Amino acid sequence: MEEKFNRLLFIPIAAVLFLMIGYQYVCPADSNTCYFRSADKGLYQRYSSGFESVYTEPELDEDLPSKITSKFNFTARDLDRHVDFNIRGDDVMVFLHIQKTGGTTFGRHLVKNIQLEQPCDCMPGQRKCTCHRPGRADSWLFSRFSTGWSCGLHADWTELTSCVPVVMNKRDKKSAQKNKRNFYYITMLRDPVSRYLSEWKHVQRGATWKTALHMCDGRPPTQDELPACYSGEDWTGVPLADFMSCSSNLANNRQVRMLADLSLVGCYNMSSVSELERGRVLLASAKANLRNMVFYGLTEFQRKTQYLFERTFGLRFIRAFTQINSTRAASVGISEKVRWRIEGLNALDVELYEYAKELFLRRYQHNRQRQHQEERQRRWQERQQRQRLHRTYLAELWRLGGGGGGEEEEQMKALEEVATTEDYSSQVVRW
Repeated sequence: MEEKFNRLLFIPIAAVLFLMIGYQYVCPADSNTCYFRSADKGLYQRYSSGFESVYTEPELDEDLPSKITSKFNFTARDLDRHVDFNIRGDDVMVFLHIQKTGGTTFGRHLVKNIQLEQPCDCMPGQRKCTCHRPGRADSWLFSRFSTGWSCGLHADWTELTSCVPVVMNKRDKKSAQKNKRNFYYITMLRDPVSRYLSEWKHVQRGATWKTALHMCDGRPPTQDELPACYSGEDWTGVPLADFMSCSSNLANNRQVRMLADLSLVGCYNMSSVSELERGRVLLASAKANLRNMVFYGLTEFQRKTQYLFERTFGLRFIRAFTQINSTRAASVGISEKVRWRIEGLNALDVELYEYAKELFLRRYQHNRQRQHQEERQRRWQERQQRQRLHRTYLAELWRLGGGGGGEEEEQMKALEEVATTEDYSSQVVRW
């Protein structure tokens, strides 16, 4: 009688467990197989573990070409720039802010939009935020909105690399690890013509940046080395033709100049090497420094910039980046002749941007492929875990059913066959 009762009890228990197992195969945890609409349309959909994320496909205007035209040779190290950023230790993120590249927006993302154990403290009405490490009064971020212009207004690569270690060590005099700091330099770049026009409009409204130090080899440039383009307090209302006519205008090839090691060409002393040789050395130096940077973004690819930053540093932004194309530079109508003139004045920047864009897209493509591999590996491990759990269920059902009967053996085999089919079907859906 007891054996018959056990067999009757076995049937509903087996049915319930079979449905649960089948649902887990069709809609496994942390997957998008069974999707329900939600009001949340964030850039990332987090896994329950909190350590991984799935990047949703960007808008069509940011779609990656199926095949990137290869013009430059990049190594695996150039593409794989993931770092284990130790925010609790002594690692420091240094933001090199080039004018009119969207750096202000990106800088605000760094202090206000990153998920941190100890978020930056940004007080209303204050320009700077306090970005301390968890449990320590020591900053992990060197930028305009965290430490201010500690190395000078819009300090370039030449200034930052000689100044930042000194400033950070002074700020943290008690640290015993100050000689072991890792400085991770990051920056933003922009299409040279758009950036140039944006700077012209900014100067036209009264901006000067005349308090910038331009330190190189321990001294600022002399008046003869870097003559001013205007007399008076500023260059308000300057026509584009006059802006382009000043040979000492730092807007020309600004991105190359700010990313290169200026000491290689005698700093701002134009007579130390020929103009052609100076351009060649500066461009090569800017490319090398950019390539060795752990991360840089492009203004024209906001979503990809966000994705690469998160993949590189293992940090997550709270809100998705927004692509804004209606800029002041975009509203400026210029003729083809003027465009060619601007491209000529910024020939080094044009070549650098072409190099930077290909490297950027290749890094993005490399990271996407790596992420797909990681997701496949994760799903495979989940399947293995579910299969082990499934075998445990079957063994328990076998024990509850009394075991040994031919009918139960057939039921167990049927359950295993159906489970295998369900698992295969779920994979077909994903593929």
